[in-house]
Amino acid sequence: MQTENLQIDTLIDARWIIPIEPSRQTLDRHSIAIADGVIRDILPTADAHAKYTASRHLQLDDHVLIPGLINLHTHAAMTLMRGLADDLPLMDWLNNHIWPAEAKFVSPEFVRDGTLLACAEMFRGGVTCFNDMYFYPAAAAQAALTAGMRAAIGLIVVDFPTAYAADADDYLSKGLTVRDDLRGEPLLSFTLAPHAPYTVSDKTFAKVLTYAEQLDLPIHIHLHETRDEIDESLKQFQMRPLERLRRLGLLAPNLIGAHMVQVNAEEISLLAEHGCHVAHCPSSNLKLASGIGPVFEKLEKNINIGLGTDSAASNNRLDIFTEMRLAALLAKGQSRHAGALPAHQALAMATIHAARALGIDRITGSLAIGKAADITAVDLSAPETQPCYDVASHLVYAAGRENVSHVWVNGKLVLDERRLTTLDIRELNARTAFWHEKISRSR
Repeated sequence: MQTENLQIDTLIDARWIIPIEPSRQTLDRHSIAIADGVIRDILPTADAHAKYTASRHLQLDDHVLIPGLINLHTHAAMTLMRGLADDLPLMDWLNNHIWPAEAKFVSPEFVRDGTLLACAEMFRGGVTCFNDMYFYPAAAAQAALTAGMRAAIGLIVVDFPTAYAADADDYLSKGLTVRDDLRGEPLLSFTLAPHAPYTVSDKTFAKVLTYAEQLDLPIHIHLHETRDEIDESLKQFQMRPLERLRRLGLLAPNLIGAHMVQVNAEEISLLAEHGCHVAHCPSSNLKLASGIGPVFEKLEKNINIGLGTDSAASNNRLDIFTEMRLAALLAKGQSRHAGALPAHQALAMATIHAARALGIDRITGSLAIGKAADITAVDLSAPETQPCYDVASHLVYAAGRENVSHVWVNGKLVLDERRLTTLDIRELNARTAFWHEKISRSR
């Protein structure tokens, strides 16, 4: 007796699927069935057609499906400062250009508009989740929800006043209120985000640690980014920043250290011992002349590493495809080992490793039955991606964000044949032009 096909929301047929877990697996001519925002099945396409009837059926004959990419470290609203102060070292860039501009212009409206612009760029680059750190986190969260983007919202903490908050206690209070108000949103998670060791006191770090332990939140912090940061810590505290955090009790499996460029062998062992995570940002590290992080040595110690872009003000692109390629090439060049950071590992850093750092790997980061349907489709039919012998290799070394054709977040199609479905580009461009004129006139 013939049984009736099961009704689902979306069925995607693809030439290839790379689920990320299990590692190094590429499925040929398979399909993904989606219902209620969740992956219900991954199976051969012929079997999928016999089993399911879908409200929407996409046949992507030249495409590879991968988990949505995750940007593990960014400041999304700073997209409105893209190219504002280029070719400068970090502290000059911050002290003399970025922080003065922020003091004049950052507001809830600035953060909303900048984050929406960032979401548009990231969708077009296959990113379905970003880990943010910036002022007015409520505005960033609302922008992510408007776009339909998954986001880890950083509750920023510094020890100096801004238009957003008066002191460390005010930052914490406002941030935790945002978390309480929005904690029921399925697309949002939260981190405590003390900016950096040079902007946060021991007293404030102690409060951050208490809240992180009580609320089971990750701690997202800039750490060991530059040589100047190390020198300043030695001068002020007579110890390097990582040792200071160790003594304060912050080294733990919930710590995400952004950059981690200036680290020695002992510190790499310390990170491994405490199960800390690293957000590797190769483009920003190079552009700000911070250095080249010893990624190969970290991987040898089994440290979990995800990829981030940093902001569009220090990188100019929120492009995880670029970060994958650059991370792999730099690791090979620095280690003089061609097998360092192979393509499958770079893909894992851009997906499941980043999800693991954020504590959301049960929800996203790989394509698996029961996980959220956060999916990116990459079209490999163009001349620059032909012929294709190894799909994973192509994604890291040949393809780019321009090859991304479709993106789903929680089962919702947010990019359809490179057309944004939740955001109006004309409106975004108009708001961006408004801020561009305003900032330009002030310089």
